[in-house]
Amino acid sequence: MKRRTLLSGGGAAAATMALSRPGLAQQDKVKVGFIYVGPIGDGGYTYEHNQGRLAVIEHFGDKVETVYQESVPEGADAERAITQMALGGADIIFTTSFGFMDPTINVAKKFPNVKFEHCTGYKRADNVATYAARFYEGRAPCGHIAGKMTKSNKIGYIGAFPIPEVIRGINSAFVHAQRANPDVEFNIIWAYTWFDPAKEADAAQALIEQGCDVIFQHTDSTAPHAAAAKAGDVIAFGQASDMAEYKPSPRVTSIIDVWSPYYIERVQAVMDGTWTSTDTWGGYGAGMVELGEITGPVPDDVKAEALAIRDRIAEGEHAFVGPINKQDGSPWLAEGETPEDGDLLTMDFYVEGIKGDIPS
Repeated sequence: MKRRTLLSGGGAAAATMALSRPGLAQQDKVKVGFIYVGPIGDGGYTYEHNQGRLAVIEHFGDKVETVYQESVPEGADAERAITQMALGGADIIFTTSFGFMDPTINVAKKFPNVKFEHCTGYKRADNVATYAARFYEGRAPCGHIAGKMTKSNKIGYIGAFPIPEVIRGINSAFVHAQRANPDVEFNIIWAYTWFDPAKEADAAQALIEQGCDVIFQHTDSTAPHAAAAKAGDVIAFGQASDMAEYKPSPRVTSIIDVWSPYYIERVQAVMDGTWTSTDTWGGYGAGMVELGEITGPVPDDVKAEALAIRDRIAEGEHAFVGPINKQDGSPWLAEGETPEDGDLLTMDFYVEGIKGDIPS
């Protein structure tokens, strides 16, 4: 899929000029760059990151200039895009997808005076910070709703790539769905893309044809919701954004990523000269994940149970509490035990009850 557009808060032409002529940036402004893996109109993950950029503009006004490049492929193209943004005079650059990790590190070595922030990765440097949301926490109440509402006991899940971030989400959704309904099964299809509406729609349709009446996704477009709406009697969960256009059904609630406060805080740190390389991983309690409105198709008792799960996690309860075994039956968490963050960050296994293999 070709990735293409270069834009900024002031339009495409302004962004192109700003990136090619560093001298245009006023000295009293902080120039803030964003590299996006999808289009800002994806209705999901990139949309919410761009809402964070817009919040920076609203908060700081003429103290900042923002530039962004959308639909940047992970890999060599990302390194070129990040380099161009650094050459364009950006003071801080947010790179917002896991596959931008190595390109971010590579470019940061060449621009030691530029601050870089990489989302969902784990490699840091003196001028590279990392940040992410605990998306798996958002899957917990949604898993409960899925387990309670499925009639076929078959729940479909569209995964982007088989990386720990996505595997954690699958496991969290399954654990909570199974606790709500021991008979549930998960059918998983790997799309090998973050954003490709055609592939996502095909995956959703395949899951529906397999008898799934609930669709989860860890991909970024609303295409699975469109497929669920067309099928009828299938529910779905918004991913990364509210996906409100599909309320009240098939979208019955959503996992919403909240980036605005973090972006404002980190830009302020650049302004104050207090920016340091940090690692941030926040969930419900930190306000980096929210549960969207639970709509009418969800029974009142199930809604109350889901909200209680969300509230307990926000207050400090872990989304994974033992006993939980790995897929092969070996123990992972004993009764009442919870995992360390390091275990979650390297998760490469399904929990017991999920069928199929994780692709290598």
